Amino acid sequence: MSLDDDIRIIASAQIFDALHTEQLRLLAFGSERLRFSKGRNIFRENDRADCGFVVASGEIDLVRLAGDEMKTVKTVGPGAIIGEMAMLTDTNRLTGAVAKTDCELIRINRSLFHRMLSEYPEIAANIHRDILERLQEFLASIGTMEHRFDDRHDF
Repeated sequence: MSLDDDIRIIASAQIFDALHTEQLRLLAFGSERLRFSKGRNIFRENDRADCGFVVASGEIDLVRLAGDEMKTVKTVGPGAIIGEMAMLTDTNRLTGAVAKTDCELIRINRSLFHRMLSEYPEIAANIHRDILERLQEFLASIGTMEHRFDDRHDF
């Protein structure tokens, strides 16, 4: 894949839709493209986190541990971003992520993201707001599915 392909993929993630070409180019140039085979863990719930990922191809299951079993919270595909809070701050993963299919991800580490924000401060507030809104929506969706994670229920 080319730098232009990575720019197009990063631009497809909703939180980056307000970025200009030069900002997207900075992210794409400093990012890393990774391949994961079906069933492989991308990260585990509660792991320390230092990056976010944009899904370039394939599907990813976001999972939480319920007793001894992993339960899927959400499945995401191309253009989705996962782990975006880690691009802003030192944090732990709220969920695990497992490759549902063979997939490719673009890894954007925190230091690269902070560099882009420092070089283009006018967009920082918009991206921060978008990430917080997405986090609130995601936490609400986990809350509505809380019964699925209770070991006392039959599945």
